[in-house]
Amino acid sequence: MTGKEALKASLTSTQFVLNMYLGDLGDADLLVRPVPSANNIAWQLGHLITAEAWLMKALPGATYPETGLVLTDYGKETAQSGPKGGYRTKAQYLDAFAKVRAASIANVDRLTDADFSKPNTGDMAKFAPTLGDLVILVANHTLMHGGQFTVVRRALGKPVVF
Repeated sequence: MTGKEALKASLTSTQFVLNMYLGDLGDADLLVRPVPSANNIAWQLGHLITAEAWLMKALPGATYPETGLVLTDYGKETAQSGPKGGYRTKAQYLDAFAKVRAASIANVDRLTDADFSKPNTGDMAKFAPTLGDLVILVANHTLMHGGQFTVVRRALGKPVVF
């Protein structure tokens, strides 16, 4: 397996886990906060979608589809209040996530293994100094939030899925 293949596998596998966590949840379940100060899953999905496109634009030639979601609607300022236009349905979030993740995988596929050793000059360079580190950060970001999804699943009495 090449470095590029490993990075693409990481993006694919974390998307698979996210879909497992959300499989049996309904739209109303996405709005549950396990504790008052925690983000609900709907906000977290919007955050994952908008942050991924924002972060991965540091890859040379990266392009992303329009999702209708706005980065500022899913930042710290809206964590408790929600996006200005309201929350979307689970299907809408999953569709947008799938499109953004497919774009990320295509953007990774266009690069060479050597490209992933190049410096990341984007906003997250301190945390992800190379382009390869950036792709890993994006894949890990999905699982960091996925861990929060499991708490909501437990609060709702849903079965353990992974």
